[in-house]
Amino acid sequence: MRLVGTKNIKEGAILAKPILNNHGKVLVNSGVRLEQRIIKRLLDFGVSYVYLEDKHTQDIKVKDIISEQVKIEAMQTIEKSFDMIKSADSTNISMVMEKNTPAFKKLVGKVLSELKNYEGLSSIMSDVYLYDNYIFSHSLNVTIYTLALGLELKLSPKQMEILGLGAILHDIGKTTIPLEILTKPGKLTAEEFEIIKNHAEAGFEILRKVESLPLLVAHCAYQHHERLNGSGYPRGLGEEDIHLFGKIIAVADVFDAITSNRVYHDALLPHEALEILYTGSNRLYDATIVEAFRRSIVLYPNGLSVKLSNGDKGIVCKQNKGMNERPIIRIVESQGREIPPFDLDLKEHLSIVITECDTIQHPF
Repeated sequence: MRLVGTKNIKEGAILAKPILNNHGKVLVNSGVRLEQRIIKRLLDFGVSYVYLEDKHTQDIKVKDIISEQVKIEAMQTIEKSFDMIKSADSTNISMVMEKNTPAFKKLVGKVLSELKNYEGLSSIMSDVYLYDNYIFSHSLNVTIYTLALGLELKLSPKQMEILGLGAILHDIGKTTIPLEILTKPGKLTAEEFEIIKNHAEAGFEILRKVESLPLLVAHCAYQHHERLNGSGYPRGLGEEDIHLFGKIIAVADVFDAITSNRVYHDALLPHEALEILYTGSNRLYDATIVEAFRRSIVLYPNGLSVKLSNGDKGIVCKQNKGMNERPIIRIVESQGREIPPFDLDLKEHLSIVITECDTIQHPF
């Protein structure tokens, strides 16, 4: 199968992987021929990527990072809990959180268990799911990235549980922000941005009162927008005052935010997002964590169409462990002409690099 940016789908292409909503309902099934009206609907729903059938990539299999069952359970748990908090009276929020804490702990355990059995964390995680609310999908994605980072940094099981809870609840303060501001298309006004910034402290205030959660979980919500040089919010903390977990979630949070399709910006390519993190290393983000993140993810997932510096075009077919930026490419076009496919290992051809990907921003 082949991974294609939704804006680049050609009418008549056949879907290779079903598109589901957050309740597990199939909205568009595999094997469906995509007409223009369906493509438009996918774009309207904000679907960034889809998997299509392709004659050159029939042998390329894409393994889910976590199972569909766990994805659906996660999305429903997050949605139910956040909605309950949003509608609860301020005096009852702690009670709501106490009631939902066991479900969050169970969920973190399930995600962690599946991640331990997965080699190479894909950097594109919302390709076949439609989410009703970005906060829900973002919370799950950040949890997956964060736990992968924790495994790479060899944190203890107890640390992993607390870190996972901090990640899945890091944006819970956004339940206090008006929806029209959260979903506003276009640039926020200075006043609106100040309101958005309140979510970090609001999350801390919600979580610190929950007796069944370690206080460090609340500090994850409080610190995930702090930056090493003191330019973050809400308190402008410096490097020495930001907890390790705050630094980890900050990297995961930024990466998912800028690689996701939002109402106010198109998704960046994964390698572009990683470059932004590297640019901010030792100034905004912890360099050790950024490097660990690079090792944890697959920058160019299997099935992704790419263009190389020598002009050839192909499809990522395999990964080189430890060299995520240099996968094996199935070359299908050279000098503007289709050719018999052959595999090119970028680990063995260091002078050749990937220059473009078939995504929203960089169509061939």
